[in-house]
Amino acid sequence: MSAPASSHAYGIGVVALIIGMGASILFYTSFYLPESLEKPSVDLHILEPTESFMISIAEGAATEGNPSYIPNNPKITLTIDNRVLWMNDDMTPHTVTADHRHVDSYSGEFGSNGVVMPGDSYEFIFTEPQELHYHCDPHPWMTGSLIVEKSRF
Repeated sequence: MSAPASSHAYGIGVVALIIGMGASILFYTSFYLPESLEKPSVDLHILEPTESFMISIAEGAATEGNPSYIPNNPKITLTIDNRVLWMNDDMTPHTVTADHRHVDSYSGEFGSNGVVMPGDSYEFIFTEPQELHYHCDPHPWMTGSLIVEKSRF
């Protein structure tokens, strides 16, 4: 009676599988994943507009019926004034919150992180044409909107 011959083919196959999976994971995390998470290419003129557009949170805006965001419903133009700055000129903290979740493909999610304290500001760079409606969370009667358009030239 002879002992069955053992084959190392099974062990070599397992080792080859482990090495192959390791190489795949290394490629995915080193090359593919960083490129897929990279921000989209945006023209430098859009990222560095010639001027900023300022929206004032008016003094007394926390009182219902007073003006809230001035000017309201402005037209913003890409490459000219698409860097928008909300300045809190009131004595009360406020937020700038999108009515519906809004994500700009370059700048990320729109909305102030927490409250904008009196004298502070919130800034956002728009890189795509769009219409946006927003409000203040603690003062829901404070609403605003803006339209971002492409430049003619």
